[in-house]
This record gives sequence, C-alpha cells and structure tokens, in this order.
Amino acid sequence: MKMTGIIFSNIYDDTLGELTANRTVASLPFGGRYRQIDFTLSNMVNSGIRNIGVVTKYNYQSLMDHLGSCQEWDLNNKNGGLYILPPFASGRSEVYRGKLEALHTAMNFLKSQNTDYVVLSDTITICNIDYREIVKTHIDSGRDITVIATKPLNYTDDNLLVIECDKNFAATDIIINYPAKNGSLTGMGMFIMDREMLIKEVEEAVAQGYYHFEKDFLQRHFNMGNLSVNVYEFKGKVLRNKNIAAFFNNNLKLLDEETRNDIFKTDSPIYTKIRDEIPTYYGETSKVSECLIADGCSIKGEIEESILFRDIKIKKGAKIKKSIIMQGANIGENVYIENAILDKDVTVTDGTRLIGAPESPVIIKKGEIV
Repeated sequence: MKMTGIIFSNIYDDTLGELTANRTVASLPFGGRYRQIDFTLSNMVNSGIRNIGVVTKYNYQSLMDHLGSCQEWDLNNKNGGLYILPPFASGRSEVYRGKLEALHTAMNFLKSQNTDYVVLSDTITICNIDYREIVKTHIDSGRDITVIATKPLNYTDDNLLVIECDKNFAATDIIINYPAKNGSLTGMGMFIMDREMLIKEVEEAVAQGYYHFEKDFLQRHFNMGNLSVNVYEFKGKVLRNKNIAAFFNNNLKLLDEETRNDIFKTDSPIYTKIRDEIPTYYGETSKVSECLIADGCSIKGEIEESILFRDIKIKKGAKIKKSIIMQGANIGENVYIENAILDKDVTVTDGTRLIGAPESPVIIKKGEIV
C-alpha cells in the first residue's frame, strides 16, 4: 500500500515559549545532535513513505537549513521526496490557525499524490514507530480514521486527545483537553486516513469555518455518528514535548539506557544532518558522569546528568548538573549551572550561577551573554 506523509512543523510553537521564538517546533534541537523533525521524518522514511510534505507557518528558515537537500533521509530523488509547504501555498490570504487549515494549505500537494493513505504526524512526539503495520490494521478495521495512541504517563495532566475504545479497538469516547481516565489512552498526534476522504473532509470543514482537527473534525463528527474511529495502541517508548517542562525532562530521560535503546534502534535508525566535527576533548580536570555528549566539545569542568550538543567549550572549575546545553555554548571558569536550558551560542561568563527547578528550568536565549 502506498502512503503519503504530512508533518506539522509549527502547530505547538506557542507552548514552548522562548525555545521557539525564532524557530519551528520541528527544528528544535533534541537529544544532543538531533532536531525534533528527525524522529518524525525518519519514522516515515523507515516505513517506506517516499513523498512527505512539511506544512510550515513562520520561522522556518532554520528548518530548511537543517533539512537541506534531504540526502540523509534519501529523499533527494526525482520521483518523490520532501516538500516544504508554506502557509500561502493554496492561495489563502491568512496564516492557518489549526491543523485543518494547515492541511488546506497542503491541498495541492495532497491532490497530486498517487497514494491510497495519508499519515499525519506532529513533531513534538519522540518515538520509533513503523507505520506499515498500523496501516494494515487500519485497512482491516474498515474504519474511517485510525488514531495512534499510547498509555498516559500520568492521570493528572490535561491531554489534547483522550480516547477510550472497546475490545475491538473501536473508539467509544473522545475527550479533548482533559486528564486521562484509568484505562483510557492518549493520542500521540498521529493519524491515518484515506487520502481522498481526507481531502473531502478538509475542504468541507474549512468552508464552514472549522480549523481544529481534533475538536472540530475528529470529536465533532464522532459525536454526530458520522465518523468511525479505529484506535492503535503503540506500546513503545513515547516522549511528548508538549511544553518546556516536558521538553527538559524528556531530554534527560534519554540518559536512561532502556529509553535510549527503544528510541534509537539499529534496525530503524534516526537520521539527522551530518556534520564533520573533531572528537570531544576531555581535559585532565574534567569529570563526566551519566551524560550524552556530542562531538566537537572541549570539556575541562565537571558535568553530571546532562545533555551537551556539538562544539561546546566548558572551562576549568565549571560545574553543570541536570542541564541541556545546545550547540556553540561557551561556559566560563567556576560557573555553576543546574536545571537549565542554554540555547545555541550562549556565553556564560566566569563565576556565574544559574539554578532552576526540574519543572521550571532556567532558559537562556540563543546568543545571549550572562
């Protein structure tokens, strides 16, 4: 069966605050050397999807720089590949407000595809998933749409999509922005639909002023009895970066070997843009414990339970604990950093102390000097 992929790059920008002030959620660095779109894009490529549209909204220059020619994902070919779909591609005069309107901007792309099914995915969901098996269950179910879901991490936080189903995995209730109940599942921001049906439903919904996919299409039509919903429970590890606290803690969860091995599988690798850097240098005064450290760094201080991206310089006497340091940071002597996120190219001057909390980490903006 042939599939087309649609990736939403900007949908959750507002929930990640300063981290997405000048970039899309899709291009947000994650896990030491990756961008969030790498996981979504790699999952689609590993599932045999060769035509993928990335719906953009604004601030997508860094995303385009990262994707480049897409050769790392083997999508730089003449018979398919990756398509950047800007906000006014369909002739709309205003920027889209939700996924339905975002899909409407991709209408020309969707109509040009010679595929049966469409896989829709957010970029805040970090996992390693094979869509081929799920498409088979979707076809076998005979239902209109398949929602890919997982067990909730807790039963207190509000979830965009809470779904209950019977023993045959047919949805029996759909709830929006509400804590999950015991036995229910939470949506992963991934859906599978027949391509022609998706086109028809999007055009009708947008013509009536609807724009929210989960509320205005999925829940509304389900409650009206017009939509049969199949549920696929994904049982692998799922990290969902829906806000700053989740982004911070999910990065640190990669320090857990079981989580790391479930997401970075040898038979379905996560691809990213290749950068040729020298190996990381560890000085005589360096001490490193339980960290993920990319190449090109120079470390002369102490680091514990942290994620370091490429080309970071940490001077003698500096101590970093439970923090995320993005590419190009320069950490001075006798600095103390704990529970912090340092964006790209940050400079921390000698003797500075930055201390946050796990649920409210200190954030230093890109290029700032503190």
